[in-house]
Amino acid sequence: MSPLRLLPLFALALLSASPGKSAELTAPPASSAPAETPAQRDARMAWWREARFGMFVHWGLYSGLAGTWDGKPVATKGGMEWIQQRVKADTATYAQAALPKFAPTPGFAREWARLAKEAGCRYLVFTTKHHDGFGLYPSLAGDFNAGAKLQRDLVQEIVAACRAEGLKIGFYHSVIDWHHDHYAYAQSKQLPHPLKGTPYPNGERDHATYLAYLHQQVRELVSNYGGVDILWWDYSALDFQGDTAWRATDLMHLVRTAQPNIIMNNRLFRTPEAGWKSMGTEAYAPRLDPRFGDFITPEQHIPATGMPGVDWETCMTLNTTWGFSEHDHAWKSDETLIRNLIDIASKGGNYLLNIGPMGDGTIPAESTASLRAIGAWMKQNGESIYGTQASPFPAVAWGRCTQKQTADGHTRLYLHVFDWPKDGKLVVPTTATHRVLGARLLVSTPGLSVTSTATGLTVSLPSAAPDPIATVVVLDVAAPITLSASPAAPDARPAR
Repeated sequence: MSPLRLLPLFALALLSASPGKSAELTAPPASSAPAETPAQRDARMAWWREARFGMFVHWGLYSGLAGTWDGKPVATKGGMEWIQQRVKADTATYAQAALPKFAPTPGFAREWARLAKEAGCRYLVFTTKHHDGFGLYPSLAGDFNAGAKLQRDLVQEIVAACRAEGLKIGFYHSVIDWHHDHYAYAQSKQLPHPLKGTPYPNGERDHATYLAYLHQQVRELVSNYGGVDILWWDYSALDFQGDTAWRATDLMHLVRTAQPNIIMNNRLFRTPEAGWKSMGTEAYAPRLDPRFGDFITPEQHIPATGMPGVDWETCMTLNTTWGFSEHDHAWKSDETLIRNLIDIASKGGNYLLNIGPMGDGTIPAESTASLRAIGAWMKQNGESIYGTQASPFPAVAWGRCTQKQTADGHTRLYLHVFDWPKDGKLVVPTTATHRVLGARLLVSTPGLSVTSTATGLTVSLPSAAPDPIATVVVLDVAAPITLSASPAAPDARPAR
């Protein structure tokens, strides 16, 4: 089957409407999305805030290389989705090495979606195009994509599999492009490129031509696959961002016009108003003007005290790489992963946990085992994560706390106990006069006794923890929650 026959009907219509013109040179019109009230924004963000847990998937040409170049490991740790940049390969050399090793099996997408659902994820975000420029879908904008090279629309396969499992769908899309011969990488000293510091191999570049290409690719993504729930942009620099670098305002209007309910991150920009204070993965600023995105994206770490009043999502790897590497064995333990999820929810954030499938789409056995372990815990305890809000307490020594309001207006506290008290007394720092409506273990019905003390409420626990990683105690109290006079200091321990 020819690549053209795989193109979506929208793309074919574009081609037939513009005979003799280069499709990648057609710039999309700037259109304005209607103003949104705070109530409308809350309604649009509601499912995302309730979900708390999603799966991230980094998969592309780099996956088949598996962290190996010319028969040698490039590194044992670090992101192998950047392998082209790490070995300083030009795009032709990279494609020649990588394309033969990228051979997706017919059922790979079902495996991903089923594992995400089993893990308790409510949404899945995957790379439609990473920095190497290879798209997973047919596009009229160029031929460096799965339609032209593999005669497949991998985006459609993944979208269909996710919908079959009831998952919300997110598209990661890189605005950086190491393949396109008009991407003017020399305009930034901070953004990565395999040929950084060397002259353009094809002479002068016209960045506007690249921007027309970028906008058309995005237009195809938001027009040809039905409802899209998230667009996860990546990424900008202090010296190259926003409208100058990506025509970002037009790009966001394009997306919102096609997908009014979509949720977008803040990585088209790199300014304080967009939630950034510098470069680096911990360079977030805890504020976000909604003109620049819907949520902030801390990477590979959990903010010590969360970001009250701001939507945020920690993205994190299972080992140390986003794209698959056969040399990286630094897998996080089940305890770390489950406690990270709890920690993030207790601070009002979402957890986007990454898998890096192999070149054929197979998920590494270690990743599968970890996600199934999280899923087993979530099957028992998911109520304490989904639809919850941040803890009312600055910190508790024994673990973490989430909360939600009950239908009758009371407060339900979910006490996630990491360190089981040796004396069987769990101290909760509410005021001594706070009215208790009941307490129990989440996984069992018998009630637990609660007494008031000078330091708050004390719950009497069984002698041993039912779950050594995190046992959840449910404590129902009359709202509102009042803190004790001397709350503990905010938790500043880094994510493990």
